[in-house]
Amino acid sequence: MRSQKSNEATDQGTLFLIPTPIGNLEDMTFRAIRLMQEADLIAAEDTRNTKKLCSHFDISTPLASYHEHNKETSGRQLVERLLKGDNIALVSDAGMPCISDPGYEIVRAAIEADIAVVPVPGPNAALTALIASGINPQPFYFCGFLPRGKKERKAELERLKRQDGALLLYEAPHRLKDTLKDMAAVWGDRKIVLCRELTKKFEEFLRGRLSSAVEWAEKEEIRGEFCLIVEGNSDPDSSEGPPWWALLGLKEHVEHYIENENLTSKEAIKRAASDRKVPKREVYEAYHIHGK
Repeated sequence: MRSQKSNEATDQGTLFLIPTPIGNLEDMTFRAIRLMQEADLIAAEDTRNTKKLCSHFDISTPLASYHEHNKETSGRQLVERLLKGDNIALVSDAGMPCISDPGYEIVRAAIEADIAVVPVPGPNAALTALIASGINPQPFYFCGFLPRGKKERKAELERLKRQDGALLLYEAPHRLKDTLKDMAAVWGDRKIVLCRELTKKFEEFLRGRLSSAVEWAEKEEIRGEFCLIVEGNSDPDSSEGPPWWALLGLKEHVEHYIENENLTSKEAIKRAASDRKVPKREVYEAYHIHGK
């Protein structure tokens, strides 16, 4: 075990993970503002959005870009600055870094370099939606965004089918209708709460069952990012059926683990072979040779 004490004095800098408002600027905390003001650098998912936030709270700290498409190069540069003693505040456009937003990789790199990582509590869309949903919040399972492809999405829904806790998901407006249809087909007519415009003027909670949610989506001109809260399986032992990966080919099965669980191809091949109870060589050939 390796211990990290956040107040331990070192020559290195500290990586602060700072949540930002998901809509209402009044949700910014005093501590978050102070740390962003005191930091040597703010690493932002989108510097244009963060500039507006900084301007509102009179924060003049320099900004650097850190997002999904430059995280490898930018991440190395940020770690180098941390090692030299700079304190860096990591923010995403809205909500908590690392939660369906960039951040996980630099946190891991900082930990491996023995750099202190300090989380700051603050806004999060999924938990905000959960506590107002009326669905039992304990236990819960955060799913984030489902895969975009229909086959992969259905496979993931099958995998999640037996979860007995509330399911928390994010979804874009243009994919909501198809996602609700697939949920109803795989999960049955469970309770669901659709949440949008959280913390904003037109905040809305739509409560009902998946069947009524599908009907609503068919008629509605859908706008806004959604957080979905769906009740878990009340009798998971009765959900016998094909495994979640049944609709996937061998190559897709391996890619699922690489993309969704950040496994190496070697680790993903091993997991897929274990799931299917087939030799690793068979999965290896399907992924590396026949899959090309």
